[in-house]
Amino acid sequence: MAQQTKDMPVEFDPRPMYQAAVDALNKGDWLRASGLANRLLQQLPGHAGVQFVAGVAAMNLQQMPQAMQHLQQAVRLNPARADYAAQLAKLLSDGRMLREALTVADAAVNAGPTDAMTADTLGVVYTRGNEHTKAVAMFERAVALFPQQAAFRFNLATSLTFAGRLEDAEREYEACLSRQPHYWKAHLALAKLRKSGPDNNHLSRLQTLLASCPEADNDARMYLNLALSAELEDLRDDAAAFNHLVAGKQAGGVGRKGSRARDAALFAAVREAFPEPIADNTIGSDSAEPIFIVGMPRSGTTLMDRILSSHSQVHSAGELQNFGVVLKRASGSMTPELIDVDCIQRARHLPWQKVGDAYVASTRPGTASKPRFTDKLPHNFLYLGHIAQALPKARILCMRRNPMDTCLGNFRQLFAQSTPYYDYSFDLLDTGAYYLQFDALLRHWQQVMPGRILEVHYEDLVDAPEATMRMALAHCGLPWEDACLQFQDNTAPVATASAVQVREPLHRGAMQRWKRFEPQLQPLRELLEQGGIEI
Repeated sequence: MAQQTKDMPVEFDPRPMYQAAVDALNKGDWLRASGLANRLLQQLPGHAGVQFVAGVAAMNLQQMPQAMQHLQQAVRLNPARADYAAQLAKLLSDGRMLREALTVADAAVNAGPTDAMTADTLGVVYTRGNEHTKAVAMFERAVALFPQQAAFRFNLATSLTFAGRLEDAEREYEACLSRQPHYWKAHLALAKLRKSGPDNNHLSRLQTLLASCPEADNDARMYLNLALSAELEDLRDDAAAFNHLVAGKQAGGVGRKGSRARDAALFAAVREAFPEPIADNTIGSDSAEPIFIVGMPRSGTTLMDRILSSHSQVHSAGELQNFGVVLKRASGSMTPELIDVDCIQRARHLPWQKVGDAYVASTRPGTASKPRFTDKLPHNFLYLGHIAQALPKARILCMRRNPMDTCLGNFRQLFAQSTPYYDYSFDLLDTGAYYLQFDALLRHWQQVMPGRILEVHYEDLVDAPEATMRMALAHCGLPWEDACLQFQDNTAPVATASAVQVREPLHRGAMQRWKRFEPQLQPLRELLEQGGIEI
């Protein structure tokens, strides 16, 4: 990763130690690389390569302040090295400093990445920052430089899916699997990419792989079962599809802690933080740009985002973590999770104008191109009280969908596994319990901030699209535009689980899907009805 230099002091030849540090870094021996680099820095504090080795090693040892210091020094000392800047950009994005990360990534691209790993790293940074056109370009460069690397092929295929280039994505997923047949998540991605038919499916390959899969390989069993479930559902073999769905989620849930008690405590803390109506005269940011689209995942949030961002005045910023990051920092909470009871309790009395202004600033420069922007992170429903205070002029839409379809959609989906916030989705009844918490919280928000949240039902969008869209636009203070009815023509990238579906015209295919699995979903229905939900 780093390179040797001949510019060393005569009295001390650091080259053997530096080469040993580089070798340790390239082998992933972070402790040895760190130890050697830090010894070298005593003699060579101005050597960019040593600072780089020390920074990457510290980053992989989770020593983030040291990593930031070293990598910033490396880039300052040698701004011509794209790989130095790429690692700094990655570190910034890991710390959810996306605006700064994108600036550094642009500098890295201008420096000219010459190795595949650097190009791939920059693609990941751009993906996190919703700069998907730039991400595709970087992943394409990584594949061109190292075509045999399966992971680069997978990343490119995923980015192409977001961009709507589905045929190219399919080719790259297959290229990934041709190089590494056990790249398990590529099998699920392929199954989700297109609707399977009797003469166009991967059942034989998936079944063969599953039959030979070790019982202890939970990742393999999760991805293969979920891929089989998706394709069998397309083929209307619903009983077999559901069996594979349960098996896949059970495998994925191994080792995860129970989510119900943790989720209940978080929802309770949110409600307790806002026991009374939120005053309309809150001193918050003066910005009226943000439109928050919230709701349970798989309830139509991406569809609403596509509709609104088809309007000439609205930019889609995607699913931003920004508000949660700003609130976490302002609260002073030092716990590892972005939102938890500690953060909520510490965030009761904040300088709300500064919080709101910091949130809007954090979305730049992407959101500066149009007067309004959408932030469609579904779980922002947890922050609506804070949003109301920090951004009193922001508009809020909450998507609702048939409760059974919503819960089934969450159970069918494999969300990000790096966060505990989706742990509920590995168990059907945990998903139902989470829905009950969501429903109770939304009713609470309607009580303490009446008129701020417009609830939009997915079924109304499908059955009466124009009337429902007009209502949503009016709530957002936007004039009607016919382009909102042609949202499927919107060419902007989509980086969500609905990336394929939202490019289709409205149809009723996803409505009442739960009826196909009614016998298997009976325990879920009973749980919801006992919680007061009408089915």
